[in-house]
Amino acid sequence: MKLSFAKSDLIEPINIVSKAVSTKTTMPILTCILIEAEEGVIKFTGNDMEMAIETEAEGIIYEAGIAAVDARLFSEIVRKLPDGDVLLEQENDKMHISCAGSHFSIPVRGGEEYVKLPASESKDYIVTSEFVLKAMINQTLFSISANDNNKLMTGELVEVKNDRLKIVSLDGHRISIRTEALNEDYGVKQVIVPGKTLGELSKILPGELESEVYVFFGKNNITFKFGKTVVLSRLIDGEYFKVDKMISDDYETKIVVNRRQMLSSIDRSMLLVRETDKKPIILKITDAGLELSMNTVIGSMKESLEIEKEGRDLMIGFNPRFLSEALKAVEDEEVSIYMMNPKAPCFIRNEEKSYIYLILPINFIAAE
Repeated sequence: MKLSFAKSDLIEPINIVSKAVSTKTTMPILTCILIEAEEGVIKFTGNDMEMAIETEAEGIIYEAGIAAVDARLFSEIVRKLPDGDVLLEQENDKMHISCAGSHFSIPVRGGEEYVKLPASESKDYIVTSEFVLKAMINQTLFSISANDNNKLMTGELVEVKNDRLKIVSLDGHRISIRTEALNEDYGVKQVIVPGKTLGELSKILPGELESEVYVFFGKNNITFKFGKTVVLSRLIDGEYFKVDKMISDDYETKIVVNRRQMLSSIDRSMLLVRETDKKPIILKITDAGLELSMNTVIGSMKESLEIEKEGRDLMIGFNPRFLSEALKAVEDEEVSIYMMNPKAPCFIRNEEKSYIYLILPINFIAAE
């Protein structure tokens, strides 16, 4: 195999497929990037047996071939090469890397050893915008669980109901829901996608408004195709939580508040919270406005915001990080927050319910 690339055209596919390269494995071949060159097409692949990413690279093929190179070493070498054209030339079990006056030789493995996830043959798919999918992932991913004790909570529900796409995440303390319209009726589909897959997908999705993503739903996997890149992932088995039963339209208190002002106030309050602290931020809602307060061993703060209020006065406490992350996920200038009592969850949602964020309160009396 003998290939030539502009340095930037080589770095891009390396960065993309490296997100699926295994760092902890008993199979050394999975620490490698697979490079394939044939029939005028150069492909790079990374695979950790749960997720595989394949992308096409811009380059010149002098000699076709296939080889697997150590991802970390190859990536670091290419990144630190001088600017210019990079020549890759395989000779037996070595890959020679040349650029300007710089020359490296590193071991390669036979590409035939490389293990690929089975290609998705599903004809069951939807089409949506890169921009929409990237936004929906980013606006829900923060509330998946980092704890593997409940595997379902480490993934996100991706659900299609006719011409609506919904993504849901939860961690036992909060729920995030995003819903968007699709251009046509795609029937009904429901899968649980690992959070790791969606996080890495979001990083490499360009997010162009006019560019499309094809999402193929298989029995055991899901495939995302966009541009010259394919991301294939295994699914999480199981039945997702009955989230619709946890959502209510009932409320006793509703406030409408400037999102940026409330977010800034919460972020300032978190200056008084250590990482190990579980101190809540207290929301006191009256006809006079919204008062936010925090009291910790470091110090205390109190701020007032103007609001539109409907219903009863209320005092309720929340994890400030949970409130902050939900507000950051919303793009509206003003947000509506619905509450029942100090022990019931609050709901941050818009009239169309294209986003819903449920957050459980904290017993702030016991937390003091």
